Amino acid sequence: MVPEAETQDVLAELQRLRARVPLLSGALAASTDGLVLAHDTPGVEAEGVAALTAAALGVSIRMTEATGRGGFRELLVRGGSGYIATYAAGSSAVLTLLAEDRINVGRLHLEGRRAGTRIGELVDAALERAPQPAPGPRTPPPRPPQQPGALPHRTT
Repeated sequence: MVPEAETQDVLAELQRLRARVPLLSGALAASTDGLVLAHDTPGVEAEGVAALTAAALGVSIRMTEATGRGGFRELLVRGGSGYIATYAAGSSAVLTLLAEDRINVGRLHLEGRRAGTRIGELVDAALERAPQPAPGPRTPPPRPPQQPGALPHRTT
């Protein structure tokens, strides 16, 4: 997880972003597996949005791989009353922005990409500095007992 000092830096970046782009109604930084790092999302459940972002990210990554479009960069969803935009933020985080329908989508992308880059740098640097656990001895998982005549079980 990201240390508290970097979490505060990420939150400050989210707040600056919302100040620069008045039609943003929320901003959230999360790990790629759906854990909230920092958020400025009044009236929105941040944990739920982070979990849904992780699910959408998984589908987006599979789509870009299946179509040969390269690694994930961003995702834009337009609803009846606004936008949800998700941007890659370094190697292990994402930035999700909630915007009103009247927003200039070009500006949303410009500011979202810049903020995603800065947040990614903060998170990646914090993870590089974090102490790594010592690797333990690797032992194979125990095999389930076999019944006579049964086919061997393959793990997936």
